[in-house]
Amino acid sequence: MAMAHLAETYACVPATERGRGILISGDPRSDTIAYCNGRSVIIQQLGAPLEASIYGEHAYQATVARFSPNGEWVATADVSGVIRIWGRYGDRALKNEFRVLSGRIDDLQWSPDGLRIVACGDGKGKSFVRAFIKFITVSSDKKGLIYDGKTGEKIGELPMEDGHKGSIYAGSWSPDSKQVWEIFFLSRWDSGPPFKFKLSHREHSNFVNCVRFSPDGSKFITVSSDKKGLIYDGKTGEKIGELPMEDGHKGSIYAGSWSPDSKQVLTVSADKTAKVWEIMEDGCGKLRRTLECPGSGGVDDMLVGCLWQNDYLVIVSLGGTITIFSASDLDKSPVSFSGHMKSITSLVCLPQGGQKVFLSSSYDGIITRWIQGTGYDGKLVRKGSSQIKCLAAVGEEIITSGFDNKVWRVPVNDDQCGDTEPVDVGSQPRGIAVAVQIPELALVSIDSGVVMLRGLKIISETKLGYAVTTSAISPDGAEAVVGAEDGKLHIYSIAGDTLTEEAVLEKHRGTITAICYSPDASMFASADSNREAVVWDRESREVKLKNMLYHTARINCLAWSSDNHLIATGSLDTSVIVYELDKPASNRITIKGAHLGGVYGVAFGDENSLISAGEDACVRVWKIEPQ
Repeated sequence: MAMAHLAETYACVPATERGRGILISGDPRSDTIAYCNGRSVIIQQLGAPLEASIYGEHAYQATVARFSPNGEWVATADVSGVIRIWGRYGDRALKNEFRVLSGRIDDLQWSPDGLRIVACGDGKGKSFVRAFIKFITVSSDKKGLIYDGKTGEKIGELPMEDGHKGSIYAGSWSPDSKQVWEIFFLSRWDSGPPFKFKLSHREHSNFVNCVRFSPDGSKFITVSSDKKGLIYDGKTGEKIGELPMEDGHKGSIYAGSWSPDSKQVLTVSADKTAKVWEIMEDGCGKLRRTLECPGSGGVDDMLVGCLWQNDYLVIVSLGGTITIFSASDLDKSPVSFSGHMKSITSLVCLPQGGQKVFLSSSYDGIITRWIQGTGYDGKLVRKGSSQIKCLAAVGEEIITSGFDNKVWRVPVNDDQCGDTEPVDVGSQPRGIAVAVQIPELALVSIDSGVVMLRGLKIISETKLGYAVTTSAISPDGAEAVVGAEDGKLHIYSIAGDTLTEEAVLEKHRGTITAICYSPDASMFASADSNREAVVWDRESREVKLKNMLYHTARINCLAWSSDNHLIATGSLDTSVIVYELDKPASNRITIKGAHLGGVYGVAFGDENSLISAGEDACVRVWKIEPQ
């Protein structure tokens, strides 16, 4: 039996939120970073972006991920207040799971000795916690609780009388594991164990977004929406200096990160710049360099996260683009890569210049261009940024529709989209199909029928008298198959602008969800909401491959290989199944857990490679090994 293995992962970007910084964790031993998007935790190799791995075991949206000091474990947290500690390698064994807060966890940090964790966020009461380590939690109920991992008993509590008056956004351990800083509008120091309040500072005049101890423990920095960065003594907690305002950021500072030698700091801001500062012995900062990240200058270019890891300066924009500078050579051009932040709704192949190029569109209207073997190759710049529901591509054009009545036919030149005007088809499109051999001819399915387009002109509008769910048009434009809500397939011949019904096929037992002609037009495949796919012979209209019933939920998408030998299905059950036409359906290739939340796009790169995309906003390339 043939096999499939994962060859490349084009990971989603970090989830961002305007007005709020994001957290990026790093493991200096392996030059990897970790960040969150939805329920997924992504571990990304900085030197090899295609070698990303994804952890998806949280039941709710993940908010932060941190590597343990020895790099063997990862602690992750989510909006429900749960922390999971799991093995980074192998089968990612779960060491422990516990609920530390009753609301969102915004930050967590391992103590340098790996024996405690500080977690902070939004809580509404005490939570009993059992863990394999000692840890402290701080939350918006102004309480900090410490538990012993061996007995599960509470061993300490931060004093309430001097506590915070609001949600706590970040925390940081001193390198000696004896002090914790938490921040809200002020910054507060607790020393221990046992932890007790020591002092607080109110030098900032707006929200404090990040606090970080230097690696040697001699200093720590706080950065704020008041555009200030303040330096404190790591032993006494007293303020000793600040980043000069004359060279400083012109917008809120969202994050800061120390260099490994504790002599420099990287900061990022809403003013779309990153700055590298030298920190003098007296605690004052001196600007070394202002870094400009590539971008269009729009809101998405605001910088909201950063990490200084070995020679890598990692910077994240509001739009999710990750830009990497070299700390030892700031004049060197940075490397940038990006992807989707929201779930992917469509995936199409667009061969260009001998390269295997793919386009994926996401719910937020982003169209990303990928090259197999290279990965991210930019985003298509479109007129407007409307949401995308359907996407088709042929030649040098893409055809899109959203959640209104309009269809856009857009010429594409590299990453630029030409000017065009939309066509109003009278109802929200349910699907778009293109006649590959006659690329100007497109069939748009709407609730009540189909609309045929030639270029930007509507040449026919056909009311069909039943609820239409999807449709396909043959490569030569001579035939169309229309899928109905009642599970029937209606075959139409096309002559000019007229559709004539030729046959009705009644094999399916659920609503038709996808239809696709084979490249040689001798067959077509259909799939339904009752998890079944069928391959039909076009001429005889007989079933060519049956019993394709191995998904456990709705089938969302279909794709043919270029040699007409393989058919792939993607489903809401998170899996992809590949069938060989000359073998029984039971001899299938099943890729389980291909995409967290479901698969919404499949396409073949060649006879031996399959690309998939889904709810997790990731794109993956699978190599199919013949038997």
